[in-house]
Amino acid sequence: MKKMSAVYMGLFCMLCTVSMADVLVPYLPAYIHGSSWWQPKPGVSWQWQLSGTLDTDLDVDMYDVDLFDTSASMISLLKSQGKKVICYMSAGSWENYRDDANVFPEEVLGKYLDGWPDERWLDISRIDILGPIMLRRMDLAVEKGCDGIEPDNIDGYSNDSGFALTSEEQLTYNRWLAEAAHARNLSIGLKNDLDQVQDLVSYFDWALNEQCFQYDECDLLLPFVQAGKAVFGVEYSLSTTTFCSQANSMNFDWLKKNLSLDSWRVSCR
Repeated sequence: MKKMSAVYMGLFCMLCTVSMADVLVPYLPAYIHGSSWWQPKPGVSWQWQLSGTLDTDLDVDMYDVDLFDTSASMISLLKSQGKKVICYMSAGSWENYRDDANVFPEEVLGKYLDGWPDERWLDISRIDILGPIMLRRMDLAVEKGCDGIEPDNIDGYSNDSGFALTSEEQLTYNRWLAEAAHARNLSIGLKNDLDQVQDLVSYFDWALNEQCFQYDECDLLLPFVQAGKAVFGVEYSLSTTTFCSQANSMNFDWLKKNLSLDSWRVSCR
């Protein structure tokens, strides 16, 4: 029997009482190369800027910018220069300053993220509630012309979220995100969530990591490179002499950035 798309299954389940988390797993096939969305290989030059006036003059292949704060005209400008544009959105936390902050019901809002007083973890087991919100965000990415999305905070199960999240619930949610993005012809990257790389590498098109060299956990990202998929990353505290040569030898595309993710950058290659 032909499997129903998770996106259509989600629409169906909005009308029923069964949680999407209970029904999505059988409808989440692994993805293969050759699809139309962007699937970068190692060696892509890039910029990650989420604050300050966007510097559009860099000679890079890809920009990662904020979905809400970056205008469609700015994205169009970058694309007219031949650049791919990835749009950042949090898929695992509620940010009180976003345009759609008021659509999240209190029941899915958990503890505040450590060091981020404007953000609270989301109960990602409730795809029946979060699904429509995240789909609208992905639709906004399509409307603005983004080539893909960077969903942040998709490792709540391994944090003190305020919910008893399991690794299986996280896998279900992350796979659902990937399928929903691909249904919209959007590329999608796995943000951090290192302990689930083996289970998710076939669903995501690339990876983006913060500080794996500082915490000595970069080997966990190698399945992406072995699959011919780019691994982007940043270090905030280490000097480039500490990590760049190793990043290059692992075929990772690494930057030194300020924690504020403003325009300043040093690229390892």
